[in-house]
Amino acid sequence: MTRLDAEVEPTEPTEKCTGPRVELYEAREVPLGGIRGMNVHRALPQRALPMVGAWCFLDRFGPQHTMMRVEPHPHMGLQTVTWPYAGEIRHRDSVGNDVNITRGALNLMTAGAGISHSEYSITDGPVDLDALQFWIALPESRRWGAADFEQVTDLPQASLVARDSASGAETAVNATVVLGELAGVRSPATVYTHIVGAEIAIPAGHSVEVPLVHDWEHAVLVVEGAATVAADPDTDLAPEQLLYLGIHRTKVVITAEQDTLVFLIGGEPFEADLVMWWNFVGRSHEEIEQAQADWAARTERYGHVIGHGDEWIPAPPMPKVRLTPRRRVYRDLT
Repeated sequence: MTRLDAEVEPTEPTEKCTGPRVELYEAREVPLGGIRGMNVHRALPQRALPMVGAWCFLDRFGPQHTMMRVEPHPHMGLQTVTWPYAGEIRHRDSVGNDVNITRGALNLMTAGAGISHSEYSITDGPVDLDALQFWIALPESRRWGAADFEQVTDLPQASLVARDSASGAETAVNATVVLGELAGVRSPATVYTHIVGAEIAIPAGHSVEVPLVHDWEHAVLVVEGAATVAADPDTDLAPEQLLYLGIHRTKVVITAEQDTLVFLIGGEPFEADLVMWWNFVGRSHEEIEQAQADWAARTERYGHVIGHGDEWIPAPPMPKVRLTPRRRVYRDLT
């Protein structure tokens, strides 16, 4: 999805994350406007939390009754992750893919040095739409490479232990390993840093112990329902909230009084600070400026989206200030 808001968000650096944290962030509502008339809730980036591992962007578009018409637009330096919950979206891109995006399928687009794509809802009128969309920053070893796209429909399940809060009886619940690795189970999707992205369904009245990698940072998002995360202090978590857990944890216990769906993200701290603007992830102002100029000039860098004519989303003008990195530093919110 393109960012029609190309705001510059300064960070307020204090100290690097050196241990466990309990930081609760509210997703902010962002109107995207245009023919779509859509609003999204943006949980990442936050001023004090620009990234979680390589995860640098998180929008939820929906649940809402609307029509999606996202014309061809560019990306560079990142992977887009689309994880749908309701509705059907047609994805077309400049490397020749034309696929429908539906519930249960991971859609992973690797921009590399440059790609363009479009996203349309299938019908000509408003429909129910709901999905998570993430960006994953590409490391130096991959960010100038070729563009690619993959759709993975057969994702593995990791078995986790759920304990009945009343009786203490144990049962197994499945976590869908969307990206990376959880509990020794690895997704077949292609990633270029050590990360995890997993959806966990928690039955009402149960607690689930989720294993974490000690040297990674992690965060939890509630998609449906409500949860309490035992993170010292225990923290209640509702939809449109992201709980950042910091690093140096080996597990987290999540309790739900109602049927609840959560999404876990995490990964090793990223290798570099990022300069992010519009649909581009880079390392310097000059890289972003060149990416914007190449799209504005309609160069071959981003290719041509299959099945489209001259329609496109123009690049917004560059800001009149120098873009600076989003520092990997955090502040306590308590």
